Amino acid sequence: MPAIRFNALQEARNRQPIEYDPGLKRITEIFGEYVFNMYSMKEYMTPEAYKSVINAMQKGAKIDREIANQVASGMKSWAISKGATHYTHWFQPLTGSTAEKHDSFFEPTEDGQAIEKFTGNLLVQQEPDASSFPSGGIRNTFEARGYTAWDPTSPAFIIGRTLCIPTVFVSYTGEALDYKTPLLRALQAVDSAATEVCQYFDKNVKKVTATLGWEQEYFLIDTAMYSARPDVMMTGRTLLGHAPAKGQQLEDHYFGSIPERARFFMRELEYECYRLGIPVKTRHNEVAPSQFELAPVYEEANISVDHNSLIMDVMEKVARRHHFKVLMHEKPFAGVNGSGKHNNWSLATDTGVNLLSPSKTPKGNLQFLTFFINAIKAVHDYSDLLRASIASAHNDHRLGANEAPPAIISVFIGSQLTNTLNELEKLEKGALSPEKKTDIKLNVVGKIPEILLDNTDRNRTSPFAFTGNKFEFRAVGSSANCAQPMTALNVIMSSQLRQFKADVDQLIEGGMKKDDAIFNTLRDYIKESRSILFEGDGYSDSWVEEAEKRGLSNVKDTPRALDFYVSSKAVDLFESNGVMNKVEVEARYEIMMEEYRKKIQIESRVLGDIAGNHVVPTAVRYQNTLIENVRGLKEMLDDETFEEVAKEQLEMIKEISKRISVIISEKEAMIEARKKSNKLANPRDQAVAYCDEVKPFFDKIRYQCDKLEMLIDDELWPLPKYRELLFS
Repeated sequence: MPAIRFNALQEARNRQPIEYDPGLKRITEIFGEYVFNMYSMKEYMTPEAYKSVINAMQKGAKIDREIANQVASGMKSWAISKGATHYTHWFQPLTGSTAEKHDSFFEPTEDGQAIEKFTGNLLVQQEPDASSFPSGGIRNTFEARGYTAWDPTSPAFIIGRTLCIPTVFVSYTGEALDYKTPLLRALQAVDSAATEVCQYFDKNVKKVTATLGWEQEYFLIDTAMYSARPDVMMTGRTLLGHAPAKGQQLEDHYFGSIPERARFFMRELEYECYRLGIPVKTRHNEVAPSQFELAPVYEEANISVDHNSLIMDVMEKVARRHHFKVLMHEKPFAGVNGSGKHNNWSLATDTGVNLLSPSKTPKGNLQFLTFFINAIKAVHDYSDLLRASIASAHNDHRLGANEAPPAIISVFIGSQLTNTLNELEKLEKGALSPEKKTDIKLNVVGKIPEILLDNTDRNRTSPFAFTGNKFEFRAVGSSANCAQPMTALNVIMSSQLRQFKADVDQLIEGGMKKDDAIFNTLRDYIKESRSILFEGDGYSDSWVEEAEKRGLSNVKDTPRALDFYVSSKAVDLFESNGVMNKVEVEARYEIMMEEYRKKIQIESRVLGDIAGNHVVPTAVRYQNTLIENVRGLKEMLDDETFEEVAKEQLEMIKEISKRISVIISEKEAMIEARKKSNKLANPRDQAVAYCDEVKPFFDKIRYQCDKLEMLIDDELWPLPKYRELLFS
């Protein structure tokens, strides 16, 4: 066995679990100890500064510079008390990861001494060298100026010995260059629109908050195995590898006893999360071998997005201490399930009401139906934008692969709620009679809580499913930043609620009573959005045919899915809701197209390297061994006996030769396709060419390599196999 594979196997199999013992402290004692939360702010800030920050968090009020100095002073004192020596503006550029530049609190004085200094100006705004971050043409590469600005709605925290301050990231000319800025704008838009609609039902509602609870799936593999697989190291996934005899067929990993090494990793990860104020709640084995899931309690969407970005970074650091590598790729292994990040979304009022949870009263249930049906209508009208928001080179491998929702966006609500909508759809247009209104309120609307107590089973094949008190956006990929789908979801809901209020107000102005106007508008929305509702098997071929009849899109690749971002409909949506202007939308489109092309390009180069420099030489070496063996038989045996005993080996030599030939020819053809694609000037044309002309070679080359893996002596195969990656 080649040394690199042998050593990796030995190292992985000899690993001893690293037991992590945080001591006897209760979770409640350590939760949030590294977060500058309300408790810490009260202790370290003046009452005036504390009140100003709370107003900024809850009402969006501005903090003046003098108050900012007080906030900075308190934040610095708290951070130093926790051992911090540096601070950084922590932001989420359009690279897909987080970014930070650390500066010391250290400041020399004229007398040769030093002080620890942190002012309001440093807290509120910084100017990082931003030339290498993607901007989508907003700036020239030589223009390095970009600004990070403090987001007071997300609390600062400490990682290691650095105070991390969540910030937005914008260009010199003010355009958003990050994920957080559009998200904050979308959350503000949906707050305003939803609050106005809530006034129909409860005048006490002054604020509506979007909430998010994500479910993070991931794989753990040993670092030695990771280092021995150049494809996994460079792309996050295996570009070749034959399926093992045992994969996930027995479904014995799902919810099974967590392996000891993984459990110790999870224990330390959770401890770090609690200290950072991340309310992790659930851990379990997922379907595929070596696959797991982590999920927190839901939070306000902006904070939840920050926590997910933070936890992906923390997972990597903790995993290294346990000699694991975390794979966030949506499809790291062929033949077993990939990983998603289900986004559970809802809206909550400042009066403590979940707007997507049924009530005990008919009035409350009418409010529930209002937001429930408007959400369905929003998804119906902007399904293409939701599809675009979860599009990526990685997620293309997962969507529609009989393990994740298909690329067709549909909504699952269960048969009971479908019956409720059917009843509402039967209403005659116009004012309702007192008897009819009473019947609807008591027998249709009033009984919603009862029917939901024993609602129909969940539909794991639906990309957007109602699960009792929230919608679960299941199509989001595991490596994605939650901000992108959350921005899309909240902005379409904002737009839809504003339209709903306009439609209802128009009927009221025409003399219709409020409840009648609401019922009539909801009935129309049910009729208009009926095609998006689907209760069946999203994996089936029949659904693809049915969806086409209904006029639903089925865009299977990222370049074409992203086209909707720059449609006039999408641009108008973002601009009218104050989320992004046309320049910002087009910049993101260009960045995502370029990112897709680069990822496929990297995978193509890595696959060509492995196939040409690992697989083919190994196949030739084994082929030569067979040839020498056949020659020996030829010398020892008579012709008749030789033909009888050497037939299989001769066939194997021929097969190996053919497969080597195909690999070499397909690799050269792939390189030529890549060169042609690179010559195209338009980023969109390049991305489409990589999708249509380069990517198809991946399966062709992989097929031949995987066949050779099963033909060649196991002792010669250079790369750790699936059985070793997934079960070591």
